[in-house]
Amino acid sequence: MIDDSAKLDRTFAALADPTRRAILARLASGEATVTELMQPFAISQPAISKHLRVLERAGLISRGRDAQRRPRSLEAGPLAEANEWLERYRQIWEESFERLDDLLKKLTTQNPRHPKTRHTAERKRVLR
Repeated sequence: MIDDSAKLDRTFAALADPTRRAILARLASGEATVTELMQPFAISQPAISKHLRVLERAGLISRGRDAQRRPRSLEAGPLAEANEWLERYRQIWEESFERLDDLLKKLTTQNPRHPKTRHTAERKRVLR
């Protein structure tokens, strides 16, 4: 569990930076070299390399070898793990919101002074 927690920490820390998220978005369309990855950014090659090291340590990208090139590729595993973690909480939040919706419906139908309930009562009276 500690190892899973550390991996999740590295993933979220890597995703916290907009430059790294943009790099991942670019790699989602296919592998790219450092030179190709730095083109859309106004930062130096050493700076982009630091971002790539953070992404590599988090396991979000891997480095290949193609003759003289060292293309980077997206690794989906850590993103899937982060998504699974978030999904558990999304389900909890969704269930809480559903309970809140049920409570609000119950309260508005039980309160005759609530505008929504009053209009419904008036419509029923007019229709009789």
